[in-house]
Amino acid sequence: MINRVVLVGRLTKDPELRYTANGIAVATFTLAVNRPFSNQQGNREADFINIVVWRKQAENAANFLKKGSLAGVDGRIQTRSFDNNEGRRIFMTEVVAESVQFLEPRGSSQGGGQQYGNTPDQQSSGSGSGYGSPAGSQGSSNQSGGFGQSSSNDDPFAGEGKPIDIDDDDLPF
Repeated sequence: MINRVVLVGRLTKDPELRYTANGIAVATFTLAVNRPFSNQQGNREADFINIVVWRKQAENAANFLKKGSLAGVDGRIQTRSFDNNEGRRIFMTEVVAESVQFLEPRGSSQGGGQQYGNTPDQQSSGSGSGYGSPAGSQGSSNQSGGFGQSSSNDDPFAGEGKPIDIDDDDLPF
């Protein structure tokens, strides 16, 4: 069976951090995710998805995310039910996050692409790679990502606005 969810959206409010009786951190927040189409009036609608994140990731989310922050969530859907104070059965569907990526620099309202939290496999190695960048680089001008040292100004595909001349025989497709 497969139960996998990947979302990118903005927080609707600051994350709520709590601790269980055993001292385990749990944070909850709601992610607004735009739908890929417009309604009949031409407006984009969004889905508001409840997210639950545990342990160190929960503390990182509470410390570094705030209302309006752009975040990526990788996790699984979970459903549960409980009886409320009035005795009515309440059903909840939420995403239990395994990884939360912070997709904007701290204090920014838009743009960016940097991760301030660690995913579970990065916690052991101590490296936090930026979103979309080679492992180990944090957006610095000298990057080392296993392909040797290079400067961000040494991009071989950054032209002066001129087209790149590549023979069709050199293309891999």
